[in-house]
Amino acid sequence: MKLIDFHTHTFFSDGELSPAEHIRRAAVAGYYAIGLTDHADYSNYEYIFDSVKKMTDMVEKSSWNIIAIPGVELTHVPAALIGDLTKKARDFGIKLIIVHGETITEPVEPGTNLAAIEAGVTILAHPGLITEADALLAAKNGVYLEITSKKGHGLTNGHVYKTAKKTGAGLVLDSDSHSDSDFLSPEYARAVLAGCGMDENDIQAVFNNNCELLRKLTGFDS
Repeated sequence: MKLIDFHTHTFFSDGELSPAEHIRRAAVAGYYAIGLTDHADYSNYEYIFDSVKKMTDMVEKSSWNIIAIPGVELTHVPAALIGDLTKKARDFGIKLIIVHGETITEPVEPGTNLAAIEAGVTILAHPGLITEADALLAAKNGVYLEITSKKGHGLTNGHVYKTAKKTGAGLVLDSDSHSDSDFLSPEYARAVLAGCGMDENDIQAVFNNNCELLRKLTGFDS
């Protein structure tokens, strides 16, 4: 399998490493593709994306043998404003838009999951105890729900998997890494998915979703 991870952070928000070191360490760790999605809101989404894109453009010209995708994670944005900020992000040229979902470990505003799904973002990260109604809409709108290897946020992975399985919502696997110690390995990626109760077919479906989303975002096949 090829390691594809859409949700990671650099020191442009609360990550530990510069974008360059973050990407380089991911390449050495065997990643095929990595998304740089630092936390953003109305105050900084243009700065975050513009700054990261300079690095990802450089990677395209390098011999590092990794695909680096610039993006943002809209975080603690008032639910009523998520649709507006998503549109602004798209107008600014951002293709990889993640919303910080209603994880049970942080005081995310209720309604964030639904607002993100209605806005048609790329990925709803760590959506916590997502409802079946919201998951059904995610399936309809083509919004991927995230299974995460991040401690704390991953406590509801089993619920997210069962709800997605019942409603037909697509799942992707991400690390939400804030340092290279959080990066996934093939073995750990499988273990995280198996820990949700997935069988081999379900695990392969998630890996296929990651590959398909990469193709949609970048045009690269994996």
